[in-house]
Amino acid sequence: MITMETLEGIADAVQEAIELIPGSRCRGEEVCMGADGTPTSQIDKVAENAALMYIQRNGIEVNILSEEIGYVDNGAEETLVMDPIDGTSNAIAGIPYYTISLAVGRSRLSDVRLAYLRNPATGDVYSAEKGKGAFKNGCPLHVRKADMDDLFIMIYMGNGAHPDAFAVAKRVKSSRSLGCASLEMAIVGEGEADGFLMKSENYTRSIRVVDIAASYLVLKEAGGEVLDLEGNVLDMPFDLEHRSNFLAFGDDRVYNLIVRHRDSRTEHRYGIYTNVHVRNAVKYTQEVIDALEGQEYMVDSDIAGVMGIPGVPLDNMDADIVIVVGGDGTLLRALQHTDAMVIGINGGSVGFLAEIDHDHIKEGIDRLLREDYIVETRFRLSCWYDGEYLVDSVNEAVVHTDSVAKIRHFRVYVDDVLASELRADGLIISTPTGSTCYAMSLGAPYMDPKVRALMVVPMAAYKFNSRPFVIPATSKVTVENVLDKGCLIVLDGQEEYSMDGCSKVEFMLSDRKARFIRFDTDFYSRVRDKLVNTL
Repeated sequence: MITMETLEGIADAVQEAIELIPGSRCRGEEVCMGADGTPTSQIDKVAENAALMYIQRNGIEVNILSEEIGYVDNGAEETLVMDPIDGTSNAIAGIPYYTISLAVGRSRLSDVRLAYLRNPATGDVYSAEKGKGAFKNGCPLHVRKADMDDLFIMIYMGNGAHPDAFAVAKRVKSSRSLGCASLEMAIVGEGEADGFLMKSENYTRSIRVVDIAASYLVLKEAGGEVLDLEGNVLDMPFDLEHRSNFLAFGDDRVYNLIVRHRDSRTEHRYGIYTNVHVRNAVKYTQEVIDALEGQEYMVDSDIAGVMGIPGVPLDNMDADIVIVVGGDGTLLRALQHTDAMVIGINGGSVGFLAEIDHDHIKEGIDRLLREDYIVETRFRLSCWYDGEYLVDSVNEAVVHTDSVAKIRHFRVYVDDVLASELRADGLIISTPTGSTCYAMSLGAPYMDPKVRALMVVPMAAYKFNSRPFVIPATSKVTVENVLDKGCLIVLDGQEEYSMDGCSKVEFMLSDRKARFIRFDTDFYSRVRDKLVNTL
């Protein structure tokens, strides 16, 4: 059976080998492609070869999962998960933040039983054995209780980082990005940092199990936790295909603040916004009011007028969370008047964006008050016409003819380059949020909300080859109405503007975000339950 001494021997062999490589140019030379599909540098290959030769020379019976060679099945009961050099760019540049990362388990993170991390530049060693604690240079490690006014967070901020990562860096007191996930997690484990956030907008830049298998056990044995961004305990299989975003932390309040956007020190102010035309609007609103007993809340003036109680227009509400009673259209209308977090109570038919069914209002509000939820952030699309800003869209922006059964001639530009020219009733510029709505009804695919992209969808195009196409969310989309005939610009089905002939309208990523409170973030279950299995 592999012991800690075995891992130490492997690390010795790796360190001895890499110290013989002369200079950063030789260390960084690309020598082949790794099993993970990325270029392998000289230092990575030398380190891996040294580890493999040590294992072979000493007759160690173990399967191997490594960044460069992939998975090697030697018929053993356990697998050595290793990243011989984690933080390769740092190692090449001579920056002393890189590790030899070794872990032993059967098939996934949850069964890792032995972990060994060494920083070759400093000689520091982090080690852990399941159920026996974590250590740095032989001294016990413990995570620290966070000072919520003085948070120190390690954050992945590479070129694949999600914009939310930069927002976190602005919110906390201090942050660092070291470029070595295993070391950053170990720093949380030794109580020198409060968390390590890995949030990439590009799945291929997210973390693999080889990067964190050792530091995962070190952190867990030090009293910390690692959750994915949906609130589940991170448990990745031993392969190179799966990747994940996550937060490693030592204090639950850090996760609540960083991922769920909730500070337990603050009492929330609630707003209630109801579509007065929904059947049983008054009944549902009263149920919400009853469930909020003892909380600070405001009721929108329209439904308040119907109920004969004091009200405040949504635009004037100083609310942290707005509870929206109605269908998806009501939610979208609310988002045009508030930047607060929103949660929907379905008073319509499908209610794809809603989180609470009208038959379970009390249970849903109780869960809201317990703060048993996460906050899902969606981007918005801004609209500019004739040099004037109109409003943002969460779902989609539509440009279509202002006359029934009269097609128009459009040119679509992406970042000022002509992308498509077509004759059609109109065009939809859809976000991932809106891909399950109007765009889907025209035959376009739906998009996972984690995809940062826009979809351009022709409406009843004259030629068959006028098909939907997908572009980066960061692109500027310009729609030109070529003929001297009018069109309409409709934003989220709520706001409508006239568009003259021979004019252009521009759509760009907005600085504002839409924040949905979610109990269940399984997008595909939502699609099955509310779209596939619904008439």
